Amino acid sequence: MKVLQTELPGVLVIEPQLFTDGRGFFLETFRAESYGAAGIPGPFVQDNVSYSEARVLRGLHFQNPNGQGKLVFAVAGEIFDVAVDVRFGSPTFGRWTGAMLTGDTGRQIYIPEGFAHGFCVLSGHARVAYKCTAVYDPASEMSVIWNDPDIGIAWPVDSPRISSKDAGAPRLRDIDRARLPRFGTGH
Repeated sequence: MKVLQTELPGVLVIEPQLFTDGRGFFLETFRAESYGAAGIPGPFVQDNVSYSEARVLRGLHFQNPNGQGKLVFAVAGEIFDVAVDVRFGSPTFGRWTGAMLTGDTGRQIYIPEGFAHGFCVLSGHARVAYKCTAVYDPASEMSVIWNDPDIGIAWPVDSPRISSKDAGAPRLRDIDRARLPRFGTGH
């Protein structure tokens, strides 16, 4: 597997080895030893799958406390996946990075805790899987509005389909800093 560092320290793009033949392909989506050696900590304690139609945009979500690291990949379809640094005090606070993920390549992105996560669907539909380093905790769930102008994500969809919950999320600058993860504290 090939591991690529993004412009946000700790956010990694993983390109697993794809074995193809006339019948299709095989790829290994996770092996603790290999991923740990590549700087992707575990353990992962929860796996999730979401299904979304074309132009659906989900995010930007994070948890604090009980932050989640996420290893994300498209099982089917194509998505644009985004990580935003929401760790107050970080030199990259409020900056974002994105990666195209498709079910045909197995490409993945690792998003550490302290980063908000979102994605939009570029194909007719997409099935997205992600492994999490902490269980979902509704009391810790937080969101940032998907189109926060201070962050300036260049989403590759026009008129995305968004839940009312995501549409009502605040801008990052409007979230009480005491509620955000802190840079350099491990969460």
